[in-house]
Amino acid sequence: MKDTTEHAALTEAVYYILLSLHEPMHGYGIMQNIKELSGGRVVLGAGTLYGAINTLLDKGWIEPVPGEENSRKKEYVITDLGKSIVKWELQRLNELIKNGIEIAGG
Repeated sequence: MKDTTEHAALTEAVYYILLSLHEPMHGYGIMQNIKELSGGRVVLGAGTLYGAINTLLDKGWIEPVPGEENSRKKEYVITDLGKSIVKWELQRLNELIKNGIEIAGG
């Protein structure tokens, strides 16, 4: 069942997976892209990545690239719903930064 109402904070791994999938990409490519985006700080193992991919597929936030369902190297891409989740997360993160700067003098 697709979950279209969840607005909890994203984990860093999920956030980076969704960012990575603005372009079609397979699992190994996602892992490499996340490592590069984070400057090597975030390194996902295959188990973590594929568990997250399955969850994101179930939620309808990502989907297989058409025609790739039976390929050995499946490619995935973010859906419109996934893009709206990323935008919501960006607003949440911006609020956190704004409040942190105001209170702690960031």
